Amino acid sequence: MSSYRRATVTGVKPWGASITEASLEFEDGTRGPAVVLESLVGPVAAGDQVVANTTAVDLDLGSGGYHFVLWNLSRQELDTDGSGHIMKLRYTPLQLNVEAVEESLDGLEGEDLSGALGGMPVVAGSLHSQLLPAALAYRHAMPEGKLAYVMTDGGSLPAAFSNTARFLRENGYLDSVITCGNAFGGDMEAVTVYGALLAARRITGADAVIALMGPGIVGTGSQAGFSGIEQGMIVNAAASLGGLAIAIPRISFADERDRHRGLSHHTVSSLKYAARARAVIAMPELESGRGDCLSEQLRESGLDSMHEVRSVDARVIEGLMGRCDLKATVMGRGYEAEPEFFMAAAAAGLIAAGGGGEPGG
Repeated sequence: MSSYRRATVTGVKPWGASITEASLEFEDGTRGPAVVLESLVGPVAAGDQVVANTTAVDLDLGSGGYHFVLWNLSRQELDTDGSGHIMKLRYTPLQLNVEAVEESLDGLEGEDLSGALGGMPVVAGSLHSQLLPAALAYRHAMPEGKLAYVMTDGGSLPAAFSNTARFLRENGYLDSVITCGNAFGGDMEAVTVYGALLAARRITGADAVIALMGPGIVGTGSQAGFSGIEQGMIVNAAASLGGLAIAIPRISFADERDRHRGLSHHTVSSLKYAARARAVIAMPELESGRGDCLSEQLRESGLDSMHEVRSVDARVIEGLMGRCDLKATVMGRGYEAEPEFFMAAAAAGLIAAGGGGEPGG
């Protein structure tokens, strides 16, 4: 069961636009930090009485150790001044209205959209930790290119929760953030990933897009029961609209779980079963032992015949990440422990920037 507890706010610390961290003291005397999403619950201040959702912390689900403020009991009413009539978090007590970017796209009625993206590269990922290396590599190879991030609803729903997206946006690596599905809080709001990709191209003038979920992933350990399978759906959307779909393979030689060793079973499921369109799989050039292992996994899974595998020298990402003020990790492991994971994302960013790489895995 979900758990909700009453607490007193003892302090508030700014985090980013529309998001703050509140220090809470619960009625039993225990304390803990909580996330305040102001677009949903408004601001809080020291001394306020609040109700917090404590479920993720209670279940030790890796939410960063944060509770989430659900309601400020010290306020009698709240109007967040949202615009538009499209609802996100629909039919829940936290539903909010937004203005959907699809309503601003002219000429869609009756238009053949099969070539609408005009070959625009769309990097399709499956984990939020792939965003930083992909964006850094793209910007390194294409300093003047316009890059958009389409955040899906496979992980965290509020864009404000992503330190990575905020860092990349504020430092010029990303030109726009578009949230789609039930994800919210981007520069623009889209109903679907299709609308988000069209908006990236037609409204922001993006030269390339990185599309993947926000922080966190839902997984059961099964081939189909994980939210990262949406990677295949992103591939389908990009291809059906005339974009160049570039898939980031999830690679690890540090993960102790057999299903994620080398080429993750997540990548196999996403690109073998969910993806119905052909994509470019961005593979980093690796030393012979590990490179041979990945090539064998690609052959055994059939992905090397279903998609185009391109091998890219992505070692530049080590220096780019080393000089970056934001440090990225995957499952708590940084570049030193998981270089192949980050090189794979960087390889996709380089291909999106025109660094085509060599055919073959």
